[in-house]
Amino acid sequence: MQNTPTSASLSKSQFSYRAGLSSGQPIGRLMAQALAYPNLVSLAAGFVDNATLPCEAVERVVTRLANQPELLRKSLQYASTAGNDEFRRALVDWNYRDWPDAKPNAERVILTAGSNQFLHLLAEALLDPGDIVIAASPTYFVFLGMLRGVGARAIGVQADDDGMCMDALSETLDRIVASGDAKRLKAIYTVTDFDNPGGSTLTLQRRQRLIEMVQRWRREHGPLLIFSDNAYQLLRFDGEALPPLPEISADAQDFVIELGTFSKSFSPGIRVGWGVVPDSLVPQLLEIKSNIDFGSPHFSQVIMLETLRSGEFDRHLPVILEGYRAKRNAMLDALERHMSGLPGVHWREPKGGLYVWLTLPEHIDASDTGLLWQHATQNGVLYVPGGYCFPPEGVPAQANTIRLSYGVQSCQGVSEGILRISDAIRQAANAGIGD
Repeated sequence: MQNTPTSASLSKSQFSYRAGLSSGQPIGRLMAQALAYPNLVSLAAGFVDNATLPCEAVERVVTRLANQPELLRKSLQYASTAGNDEFRRALVDWNYRDWPDAKPNAERVILTAGSNQFLHLLAEALLDPGDIVIAASPTYFVFLGMLRGVGARAIGVQADDDGMCMDALSETLDRIVASGDAKRLKAIYTVTDFDNPGGSTLTLQRRQRLIEMVQRWRREHGPLLIFSDNAYQLLRFDGEALPPLPEISADAQDFVIELGTFSKSFSPGIRVGWGVVPDSLVPQLLEIKSNIDFGSPHFSQVIMLETLRSGEFDRHLPVILEGYRAKRNAMLDALERHMSGLPGVHWREPKGGLYVWLTLPEHIDASDTGLLWQHATQNGVLYVPGGYCFPPEGVPAQANTIRLSYGVQSCQGVSEGILRISDAIRQAANAGIGD
């Protein structure tokens, strides 16, 4: 009998060049480490809180759908590649109700299965090997993996509590021009509000300056886009909302691509995200998307349309905010209680979102090959090593940093996780890491 080929028989030569570029993502390794320690408290995963998932709201919406046979039948059929037209119009009206100058035409909206799919679509459509994307250091490490997967270069720019530093961005742009690579610069990526992983928010002054710098670049060097990732924009606990980038300047809609998602603010399982792009990019993005899926899941889009239209979303959002605010406070209180006395340890205090950025003394290695990681996992706590979150060029990766998430844990779990990490830091310091 002839042997049936298995995946184990595949050689590297049988995989594509891009498959090789996409290898080595840290998520799989982090999950494997978590499974090895069954009593582990995870402050790593950016999951949402099970307790605040909108079960009752979705039940009401689906029941209403079930009682409208024609609407239900339509929702179970394909929609267009761009997505349900009625939902795209409703989404624009709802999302920009407080920002009328930023309101786009619904034809510029493309619906996707979460905002990550839209980021991948942008990478596929706009970036060739050797093209450059500038991002904050640190930045969203999954997007860094996407850039690596298409052979693009990611250059990191210094960031602080107020987001990407504009003076550092200006210096980076000058270096790109001096190197002769101006034509390879395609985009600046920014998570404007409560960014993943740093928890920082780009101030209004920096938003204005970013727009001005891109306008000047476009006059002097040609096209340049801003990828404005607004995944956490609605998760604000303190202070007043800041305007989206297209609200700042009338011509920003020509070069700002906005991304949004309901994954963090409603439900990741429904999996609805969107992007708003300049008119000139819509046809090509839809051509590529039609080759992928003919359009993202229509039933999910109809659920979210009914959720917005019925007011279920606006009624449920305060429940999510109350839960996350309490857990943010629990994490900050625990950090103050257990780490304020540790030399060289400090952290950012986010006004929203899901993450706290923790910095340790320079001699402590928080990577998954360091002693701190070993002590932490043995103590039963998991975090994301901050070194994953630095682009490979620009600001050097800082191995003494950690991303902490309070999304999935209870307040008690958050506090316990911080206690375990603080014990691990003391153990690592006593072991003389870096000596």
